[in-house]
Amino acid sequence: MELYNNYANPNNRSETFNFEKLPENADQLMTMPEARLNSPFMTAALTVLACCRYEYNQQECIDMLNFLQGPKKLAPIDIQFLRDRLSGKGYVPRSYLAGTNPQNNYTPTQPYTVTVEENPYSYTNEGYATLYIRSSGADSPRQVTLRQKGNGQWFLWQNMLLPDIRIPINNDPWA
Repeated sequence: MELYNNYANPNNRSETFNFEKLPENADQLMTMPEARLNSPFMTAALTVLACCRYEYNQQECIDMLNFLQGPKKLAPIDIQFLRDRLSGKGYVPRSYLAGTNPQNNYTPTQPYTVTVEENPYSYTNEGYATLYIRSSGADSPRQVTLRQKGNGQWFLWQNMLLPDIRIPINNDPWA
């Protein structure tokens, strides 16, 4: 796992990715430069984009997540989890994009921007990286765990981006 050591950085770096548009299907996702998956930061950023598709087309979201997961495809329970967490809550994945907040109903600025961060514990297990992405609707960053395959690519292993967040002001009966 030679690449593993290249990412162990005590300075807790972050990487920001800008996207002109959100992919609508797995084919579009796979043509993006980040789809080389040669860094855990790239895979984490693409996870946000894939989840953003759920509110428009569930199957396309699932197809994109299956690509990002590599040899470990979504199980039926994972698909049910997506349905439970994202049905009627398309704002949850959008909250990871720059410019969003509950007051603007999680409307991102363009280009679409995702910032992925590491911390001192991001690389405690060889071949795995736990990275963090900030939601504008949560008080602390949420984690994504990636696993490195023998060919150096990083695949989605565990997606913890979907817990509830503050609801958009348009959905808040107390606002």
